[in-house]
Amino acid sequence: MTANFSKGPGVNLSKGQAISLQKQDGGTLTAVRMGLGWQAAPRRGLFGSRTREIDLDASAVLFADKQPVDVVFFRHLVSDDGSVRHTGDNLVGGAGQGGDDEAILVDLQRVPVHIDQIVFTVNSFTGQTFQEVQNAFCRLVDETNGQELARYTLDGGGQYTAQIMAKVHRAGAGWQMTALGSPANGRTFQDLMPAILPGL
Repeated sequence: MTANFSKGPGVNLSKGQAISLQKQDGGTLTAVRMGLGWQAAPRRGLFGSRTREIDLDASAVLFADKQPVDVVFFRHLVSDDGSVRHTGDNLVGGAGQGGDDEAILVDLQRVPVHIDQIVFTVNSFTGQTFQEVQNAFCRLVDETNGQELARYTLDGGGQYTAQIMAKVHRAGAGWQMTALGSPANGRTFQDLMPAILPGL
């Protein structure tokens, strides 16, 4: 299922839904930002409910013909070709009010021609599970004007420590974004490869 962008807020994607990455005037998007955010779920305790900080880490794995070629994450902030850039690790995410906790910038014009998919993941390096997280989302923003193009919000929590959130992939001469929403377990992107591959 594909949808075209409209002015105003971005399209809310459901799991498995894809959207073409074009401007409304038919022009091609040149640079996008994948923003990822989450909030700590309130925990009921002896003295009422409280929230604790959640340290989730966003990564982008670059694929060429279903083979991982490069990865951008908090220990490798820029892809070797310079087309994908992580804005930095946020150690205290989850305390915000719905803003991006981490962001990854993609210069679509600089992505090498052999890279055909970029998969965005969120994982808990500290081993916290998504039962402790609420309102986790990813959103794609046109970096040239700040307009939100599409958003995917996860349903519920779970006993897993990671999520394969979405992918940006080539479609003809342009790009598409597809919401994946696959739960996984792992502290690093390497741990997540078995969960990523079926979505390629």
